[in-house]
Amino acid sequence: MAVELIYETHSTSTDNEAGVATGWLPGELSATGRQVAAELGERRRNDGLAAVFVSDLRRAVETAAIAFGDTDIPVYQDVRLRECNYGELNGMPVARLAAERKHRIEQPFPEGESYLDVVDRTRDFLADLVRAWNGSRVVIIAHSANRWAFQALLTGVDLNELVDSPFTWQPGWHFTAS
Repeated sequence: MAVELIYETHSTSTDNEAGVATGWLPGELSATGRQVAAELGERRRNDGLAAVFVSDLRRAVETAAIAFGDTDIPVYQDVRLRECNYGELNGMPVARLAAERKHRIEQPFPEGESYLDVVDRTRDFLADLVRAWNGSRVVIIAHSANRWAFQALLTGVDLNELVDSPFTWQPGWHFTAS
């Protein structure tokens, strides 16, 4: 048995549109983001989902509320699904983040965390998920660093390769965890 994971990033935020790397700041969805969240719900609500797990940061919570708020699918917030904590650099320009990423795999951001820290908390989340939801299909709504952590843990892709890859949105990434 295993858990089937459908990974979705939170919808477009006002910070995304402004070129800001939000990190642990709450963020909020833009008008486009609210529309994309509604489309997520239309796309996934009849997928036989047992639950939705979501980062506790506002932009992710808002995505889940719009997508699944009017369904019977339970939605659970989990702090372990937060974006990487950029510490003093939360809210920096995306261009600066792009230049920092490869240096922050092991080395934490100032007063923040490293990408390996995100992998560690994702590993912990996955262990709990598999124990409690084995045999289920779930959606996870979180952030780019979390997707890299899932890819590294569940497919073996090197984290160094992932952090330097350009982001290309798609309607969900599929993983299996056992």
